[in-house]
Amino acid sequence: MSLSLAQRSAWSLAKTLMVCVTLFKAGPGFGVMPSSEFDGDPESIVHEYDPWA
Repeated sequence: MSLSLAQRSAWSLAKTLMVCVTLFKAGPGFGVMPSSEFDGDPESIVHEYDPWA
């Protein structure tokens, strides 16, 4: 997915689930998942969204 779509999805997911969400680079696109489930390369992380911040 594109960066702008991934950013909107990440924030929406974080606010809906009320969990920290990681936005990461995945090949030519970007991915989003709860931070507790992310076990990829820390250098691929673009941003972490914290709904409590």
